[in-house]
Amino acid sequence: MPLSLPMRDRLMASVAQLIRAGRHLSSRAATHLHGDLPSFGWALLLPLERDGDLRCSALAALAGVDGSVASRQLAALERAGYVDRHPDPRDGRAALFHITDRGAEALATSRALRSAWALTALGDWDDDDAERLAGLLERLVGDIDVVGAPASAEHAGAAR
Repeated sequence: MPLSLPMRDRLMASVAQLIRAGRHLSSRAATHLHGDLPSFGWALLLPLERDGDLRCSALAALAGVDGSVASRQLAALERAGYVDRHPDPRDGRAALFHITDRGAEALATSRALRSAWALTALGDWDDDDAERLAGLLERLVGDIDVVGAPASAEHAGAAR
């Protein structure tokens, strides 16, 4: 049975509030990390920590941004000392990015801040509540990925 219009609107408003809260938390956390780790730093540093050295194109895909955006963001992270680059041994024309000790330290600090916040914010939750929400969020993200962004404003009007 499809969602009713009021429930759809309530759900979308809640998702928008969650996104705003996440952005606010991210920007607050970023200000505590050496004062200069930009909000996009997490999305680019985390794959480097997890997967090792990567090309800009791979990082762009993992972060869900255009290659030119990732290139500019990586240049800013490189200037700040969070990443460095070196030639790709398989293709000298390409560069691989590597997380530096300073970048790893920034991620560790950010992770600690996020963890402390989560312990406070979710202090009254039990594992069952958290499991249920995590499952529903994973389902929502999967459904959004399948549908993608609306094609145009004209398309959005037709969905009503």
